[in-house]
Amino acid sequence: MKKQRLVILGGGESGVGTALLGKEKGYDVFVSDKGKIKEKYKEVLIHNEIEWEDEKHTESKILNANIVMKSPGIPDKVPLVKQIHEQGITVVSEIEFASRFTNATVIGITGSNGKTTTATLTHHLLKQELNVGLAGNIGDSFAKQILDKDYDNYVLEISSFQLDDITDFRPHIAVITNITPDHLDRYDYQFENYIVSKFRIAMNQTKEDYLIYDADDEVIVNHLKKYPVQSTLLPFSLEKPIENGVYLDKENIKITINNNQIIMPTSNIKLEGKHNVKNAMAASAVAHLLKIRKQTIRESLENFQGVEHRLEQVLKINKVQYINDSKATNVNATYYALESMDAPTVWIVGGVDKGNNYEELFSFVNEKVKAIICLGADNEKLVKTFGNMVDVIVETQYMDEAVKIAYKVADAGDNVLLSPACASFDLFENYEDRGRQFKNAVRNL
Repeated sequence: MKKQRLVILGGGESGVGTALLGKEKGYDVFVSDKGKIKEKYKEVLIHNEIEWEDEKHTESKILNANIVMKSPGIPDKVPLVKQIHEQGITVVSEIEFASRFTNATVIGITGSNGKTTTATLTHHLLKQELNVGLAGNIGDSFAKQILDKDYDNYVLEISSFQLDDITDFRPHIAVITNITPDHLDRYDYQFENYIVSKFRIAMNQTKEDYLIYDADDEVIVNHLKKYPVQSTLLPFSLEKPIENGVYLDKENIKITINNNQIIMPTSNIKLEGKHNVKNAMAASAVAHLLKIRKQTIRESLENFQGVEHRLEQVLKINKVQYINDSKATNVNATYYALESMDAPTVWIVGGVDKGNNYEELFSFVNEKVKAIICLGADNEKLVKTFGNMVDVIVETQYMDEAVKIAYKVADAGDNVLLSPACASFDLFENYEDRGRQFKNAVRNL
């Protein structure tokens, strides 16, 4: 019996995790990365005697695969990926590959915004009483956790790119936090394609499974009307009562599942902002479904600290609050950030614009923003869009300069908010790098 050949495109966290799991399950494994593989990952591959290459793709070693796992960062339009598809070779994401080797209960969380906070919060609620891992777009790779720990439950944060390459993946509980235009450069600038991609999270679900979603999000509601899913629906809403699901009644979150109701006061939730009430609703619904005690859910909501780079309060200097929201890589995320500002704000914005429409921010900018600092390689669109709305608009390509300018412009009682509304790849390695540079610059003031 010849071994099945597993080729992995991309030698990052998910690629190396898949390689280790694949080897353990008896595949002939080869890892290929067009860029440089980080030293820490090279060492793992060498130590485990897994064949690899970087800074090139050798076609002869790739096109003889039985199955290809490609990193979510590689678009389908790449010629090599097209060739792989033309040869009829199966292409899967790490989520698809890894899920074949576990019997765990899987909670899959997707959405344009709030998925990291919701996934982290859900994990925080569940881990008090269950054996549960957190993986996907976050932390250690899903494949590697299955190999090392194989938890009974997993909370997975899943991007649309990871969902594009699933075939049989079926989470017992799926969550869609919201859907707003994002990554349209990967979806032929068709919002509909991106919506369909997000809904793949429910495509293999049956009526024994659950789909938790935002009933106030017209995009989701309309898509469900047109394309019903098999799963049991559990909507959540801030605006209207919900019979089977979650809603806000004055200051209380009411969760009703199969006529079993629990009530959670929102007054002590650590996370601020309306969008975080929604994240708490989704996470609490998962916890209630998995029989976590009411008391545990309540205490966990009250002591959850939030996620790094997401409206993270860094320091107060001369009565000015510096806030790191580097994870806001699209306009909708920045919408939530500006919405939650309760003082005049110096706003640091910019990066790689993915076809952004900034209109929904205009009312907040007019009302709350006193100065704008554009931090990007190309700021032309931002200056054009916001130039007439604020008295001060400055351009820079350096984080420490952006923070110094903010320090000069801000008065006691103001906020300085890094909420870029764009991807970070022009000046930074990723949004974490951008957020860390911001925090370091603030600490060095």
